[in-house]
Amino acid sequence: MFPEDAPSSRLLFTDLDGSLLDHQSYDWSPAAPWLEHLAAFGVPVIPVSSKTRSELLPLRRTLGLTASPFVAENGAVVGLPPAWCHARLERTPGPDGLVIRTLGVDIGFIRQRLSVWRERLGVRFTAMSEMALDALVAFTGLDEHEAGQARKREGSEPLVWEDTDASLAAFREGLAGDGLRLVRGGHFWHVTGEVDKGSALTWLVDRLEALRGVRSLTLALGDGPSDIAMLEAVDQAVVIRGCHGLEVTPRQPVLYRSRARGPAGWAEGVAHWWGRGERRSRPALSRTDPAATGRRPA
Repeated sequence: MFPEDAPSSRLLFTDLDGSLLDHQSYDWSPAAPWLEHLAAFGVPVIPVSSKTRSELLPLRRTLGLTASPFVAENGAVVGLPPAWCHARLERTPGPDGLVIRTLGVDIGFIRQRLSVWRERLGVRFTAMSEMALDALVAFTGLDEHEAGQARKREGSEPLVWEDTDASLAAFREGLAGDGLRLVRGGHFWHVTGEVDKGSALTWLVDRLEALRGVRSLTLALGDGPSDIAMLEAVDQAVVIRGCHGLEVTPRQPVLYRSRARGPAGWAEGVAHWWGRGERRSRPALSRTDPAATGRRPA
């Protein structure tokens, strides 16, 4: 594994729901051997998700990704651990030991413009902030605590569209005039500023190059339309087979489409690009690697 360059010059960016995490159960065990292997080689695995900062903080601890940055709310919010900060400019981390950067616009502005365009166009939608907690639990399958974390938005507003495709086009055009974007996710449409997963990824890659003087080889994995910008912004990409039936067609010549879904497809995609030799279905493990347990990554 990693025969061509130092592992530290690689970055892996990943969507979570339906990609690293199973869409229904949130299980990631098929990907665990690769996560362990990448950690052993010091390769950052960077979550890039529609989830909020409140949702991502416990997940990154559970997944063992606390040394990596994260991207929340489809590119609107970035969390930086100490190794990714400028020692002179960012000396005061928050209570989680992270410096938080908002790349998008304030949630208050987004909600105010949503109200304006709902009245002006007469369109029908329900924003997450308008949903009762029990309704959000029923709609997403989250428990009450998780649903409460999902509502702590900082730079994006999810909504359920309840109108026609023609009305959606007019709504999108109106939001664009305010510098806002409408992006399709798994359960919701997401309204953000002029940011996306791809722009946040590029911001992180440029930052690390400025800090270390090395341009990293980048790999991204995702399963949905909101991942397209991220998949187009990297050197190598994986579209994980989805369960939503939505088209995911990035303009990316260096692309692999997995046969398996969820974390099994995630492991398959990593093995395709970063496995060694002809047996590309499992990581090339050393005798001392903690992942050398006989478990297959897919």
